[in-house]
Parts: sequence; C-alpha cells; structure tokens
Amino acid sequence: MLVHIVADYGQGDLAFAEVVQRLKLYLPDAEPVLTPVPPFCTLAAGFCIAQLALNPAPVGTIIYHNVAPREDDHAARAGNAGERLSYARLQTGVRVIGVSAGHALSFIRDEAEKLRWAAIEAEGSQFRSRDFFPQAAASIALGRAQALAEEIDSRLIPDVPVSRIAYVDGYGNVKTTICFDENRFRSGTCLLIQINGVAHQAVVSDGTFGVKAGQLAFAPGSSGWKTKHGEQIKWVELFLRGGNAWELFKRPRIDTEVQLKF
Repeated sequence: MLVHIVADYGQGDLAFAEVVQRLKLYLPDAEPVLTPVPPFCTLAAGFCIAQLALNPAPVGTIIYHNVAPREDDHAARAGNAGERLSYARLQTGVRVIGVSAGHALSFIRDEAEKLRWAAIEAEGSQFRSRDFFPQAAASIALGRAQALAEEIDSRLIPDVPVSRIAYVDGYGNVKTTICFDENRFRSGTCLLIQINGVAHQAVVSDGTFGVKAGQLAFAPGSSGWKTKHGEQIKWVELFLRGGNAWELFKRPRIDTEVQLKF
C-alpha cells in the first residue's frame, strides 16, 4: 500500500521517522514516500496533495498529511488542541487523510466524492500526527465504519488563492496557482513578472524548454490534473533555463502574490 506522507516536519527530520514507524505499526503493508513542505505552509501541502491524489495512482494509495499551524483559534489552547482530522476520497480511488487546516484541502475540495471528519479528538498531544492520527488513519484505511464522523461542510474549506506561489521544487522552479490558458497567454510573447517588488521579463512558452538558455519561461509546468468534469488543468511554472527562478526572485515565500504585466 503506497502511503504518501506530506508534512512540514523538515527534510530528514526525526518526526518523519517517528510517523513512519507509527504508521507501519498499524499498517504493516504501508510503503511510505515522504514529501516535505515549508513550515506551516498549507498551500504547498494542498498543492502536493492534489498533484498526488488527482493523477493516476496504484490501487489503495493513501495520502497522509499534516501541516497544522493551529490558526483556527489564536487564543491559548488546552491540551494542544488543533485543527481536526479529515478524510476525502477522490474519483481516482486515492484516499486523503490529514489535518484540515488552511488550504490543505482547497485543491481537492470540489473533486472529492466524499468529505468526512474522522471520529477522533483533535487534542491531547503536541505531536498528534504521531500519537493519535496514525491509528485513526489506519482504521479509515481498513474500512472501519466507526472511524468516520459527520460530513464536512465544503463551505468551510477556502478557495484556492489566485496567482500565488504554491510550491518551489528542488530545481528552483516556481509553481503557481495561475491556470495556463493558451488563449490568454500567447506563446512567444513577453510578460513582466513581479514578485515582492522584484521584476523580471519572462517569455510565454508552451513548454518550459521552449526558451533559450538564461531566459525566464512562463509556461504550463509539470503539475496539473484532469477534473472530475474532464477539464485539464495545467498550472503555470516560472522556469529559468540553466538557472534557479526562485533565487532570481530573491527566494519569495510560498503564498506570495505573482503579479503579471502584459
């Protein structure tokens, strides 16, 4: 059973090892794959969840995610209470289990065939994703009816923010929440891209390598999926051929606005 673990513990952090160990205790057949995102960055988590869940996957695939900034209530908390554990099943057959915080479910909200809360308390440990949630996730994965609670009101899940940085990969390619529209963005034309006051010219391309070395491309990247209605979504990526686009824009944070000037 393929189990993606999307979390903000940090690359190579002990927390990943502890969570894997606990998941394997309750799901011995789990084959964990780790995907770290920046601290408290629910937008990046949501982007990764959707990319993995809405594309073809092996039968039985589970995505277990935990990015819990505990921003649902800014008052002092008793028992390390935080956002609740949620469950979603998608048309691909992938099951998504994790904390519903910020934009973690925004990309899959309208694609889910089922959205339910898990029947487990959301407090009692600073490290809930190790101490409590793996057992609950295993119960859901094994189809135990008592593991699920009431349906989630989808209106509680925020929309995907428009024109933001969603993820930065290991090459420094900047993945955004701008949908590529070939009628709006004509291949070969130039745009001025501004992020946090840093501006650079980019060439619209129908593929990231459709620019010369040293040029910044504005193109449909490798991330995207087909919706349940058959629409193909391709997210725009900023790609500096032979360089690092994220560095070019002075390392902006995830969720920073990407401004376009035609």
